[in-house]
Amino acid sequence: CDKLSQLFAIPKKYTEEGVRRYGFHGLSYSYIVSQFDHYLPKEIVNGKVIIAHLGQGASMCAVSNKKSVATTLGFSAVDGLPMGTRCGNIDPGVLLYFMKVHGMDYAKLEKLIYRESGLLGVSGISADMRTLLASESKDARLAVDLFVYKIGMWLGTLAAELQGLDAIIFTGGIGENAAPVREKIVEKAAWFGAKIDKAKNANNEHVIHAPDSKIFLYIIPTNEELTIAKDTLSFYLK
Repeated sequence: CDKLSQLFAIPKKYTEEGVRRYGFHGLSYSYIVSQFDHYLPKEIVNGKVIIAHLGQGASMCAVSNKKSVATTLGFSAVDGLPMGTRCGNIDPGVLLYFMKVHGMDYAKLEKLIYRESGLLGVSGISADMRTLLASESKDARLAVDLFVYKIGMWLGTLAAELQGLDAIIFTGGIGENAAPVREKIVEKAAWFGAKIDKAKNANNEHVIHAPDSKIFLYIIPTNEELTIAKDTLSFYLK
């Protein structure tokens, strides 16, 4: 990632001891980028792409010329998007409030932001997107809508980092299988000129953009295990 995107506006001594944005889901993003030549047309293989790894853990990565430029995850695996049970980006003042008003210590805060929040916390029903999409509960719909809303916000942020956008790629359990969620996300990206083909999207086809879409839209299944195997083999063959 770009150096500036890695920094927090904190005293230099903490940055020097390693407190910065690292990002996660690197195995997934590495695999998806390795598939660009297979799935993407030649004119955008080295273009500006946002990959959305959406699942129990969720993040997005901005890629330019097959290199990561920025990501939604940071120092920990709880930043950025709301996830199954993780809250995603949150005002630090909220945590200070919990400490002062509710007497929460480190253990309670960790449990709250990692295991009691996200889709589960907002819905009060489940961390599973399939359960929420099938539910008639208003809170279930709210959880889905908030998930989509936050993704829409980050699409704008990452596109600004890229200074443009050629394609959006969906991957991960939700990204690969939840057609209604993908459709809602693409609606949030309409200002880019993105337009989904509803029939292809409903069938989970690899190419899901409409003929008149200005942004290419894809579903590419991730394979983190294969990336691990290749990297491990490469290490032992050195």
